[in-house]
Amino acid sequence: MKEKTLSVSAIKDGTVIDHIAAGQGLKIVRILNLGEVRITIGLNLKSASVGLKDLVKIEGVFLTPQDAAHITLFSPSATVNVIENYKVVKKFTTPLPESVSGILYCSHSQCITHFETVPSLFAVEKSNGLILLRCRYCEKTFHRDEVKETV
Repeated sequence: MKEKTLSVSAIKDGTVIDHIAAGQGLKIVRILNLGEVRITIGLNLKSASVGLKDLVKIEGVFLTPQDAAHITLFSPSATVNVIENYKVVKKFTTPLPESVSGILYCSHSQCITHFETVPSLFAVEKSNGLILLRCRYCEKTFHRDEVKETV
């Protein structure tokens, strides 16, 4: 009989974000801006379905639909699991949001967001399998990995 071990310990109540694309876990944690809560992050964990994945467990926090949509920007196949008393009570994925505000910086150095106190605002587009962000102010379009988190 093959022995089964857990790579990451269970949480009693909170949220588990699973099937995060490998290399995106830390970015997702920064975007969620969770403050001082207990977070467990697993990076490059083995996955039978995708090879490698990241995993984030957040104790005592339940994500809003908006938070879950932000996750989709960086890992469209991620699943959000709501945990209560050590059991998954709800599991869901979210569609790509139409827009995102205040969590990313525009990469165009001449954009007004670098000179004025205005929250960033990007339209989210999907093109040929890539997630693109178009700044509302300067109208430049960037691949999601070309923009930085505001946190």
